Amino acid sequence: MEYVQFGSTGLRVSRLALGCMTYGSPEWRPWVLDEAASRPFIQQALDHGINFFDTADMYSLGAGEEVLGRALRDYAQREDVVIATKVYYPMNDHPNSRGLSRKHILASIDASLRRLGTDYVDLYIIHRFDPLTPIDETLAALDTVVRSGKARYIGASSMYAWQFMAMLARQRELGLARFVSMQNHYNLIYREEEREMLPLCRHEQIAVTPWSPLARGRLAGAQQSQTQRAATDNLAQQWYDQQAMEDAIVAAVAQVAAGRGVPPAQVAIAWAATRPGITAPIVGASKPHHLPDAIAGIALQLSEEEVAILEAPYRPRPIAGHD
Repeated sequence: MEYVQFGSTGLRVSRLALGCMTYGSPEWRPWVLDEAASRPFIQQALDHGINFFDTADMYSLGAGEEVLGRALRDYAQREDVVIATKVYYPMNDHPNSRGLSRKHILASIDASLRRLGTDYVDLYIIHRFDPLTPIDETLAALDTVVRSGKARYIGASSMYAWQFMAMLARQRELGLARFVSMQNHYNLIYREEEREMLPLCRHEQIAVTPWSPLARGRLAGAQQSQTQRAATDNLAQQWYDQQAMEDAIVAAVAQVAAGRGVPPAQVAIAWAATRPGITAPIVGASKPHHLPDAIAGIALQLSEEEVAILEAPYRPRPIAGHD
């Protein structure tokens, strides 16, 4: 496994992060694995040298953090792993159990630490932009989290580039702990981040950890009827609704993969991991071949001709994934 610098920080992470939304409780989503089924994938990631684990408080409404925390305590030393979790989405029906208010952030970091069974997280991420809370309140609360030692770094996730830049500028102006990463929606089917967000992150030396590099399995060849998640994932059905273009992109991935004699997932990961400014794609795993395919994809070197084939079918599309 290759390890790279995390943006402008001194932190080093594996070139892949294991996304842990799939682990927790099937009561939250029918495709989520329970703890017994989840643990082998976390151990498999560690065995392959992955040291970067990404979860969120809202995954299985906290059970995802508990499953990950117990597995890492059993299989790894705390100082050897990089744990990221997130805050923003509702955890229950109470009006203050959501968003990026000071109240919710400070309560949520403590709850996440209890569930993970650790004194700190390496990266604390705002899961989305909160239009209802003044950014100064959010940024001051995040600064408190860092200064208290409960998080080593802070990051952000999908939002508009102007929103992210407004927050970065305010952090600089006020001397607050600064975002060091952006976790955004990016893959061969959804490339709108290339217009504003990715150039901004390169300019500001922000680590980029894209989510859904396989477009919820579509770029790996999964069809709507093939998996329970594909059949029940309403968000993906909203995001990936440009059927003609998407079919052409999937066909291009299959063409390049056939020429290389590798699974399509490896080609899609290879493309995402080597775009300018990308630090570590976040990949999920629910079958034994998922992680080996992703790791092989990181090592795959695409030619300029292959990249041109993969990118040719893309057309501009509406923003997706910011909600």
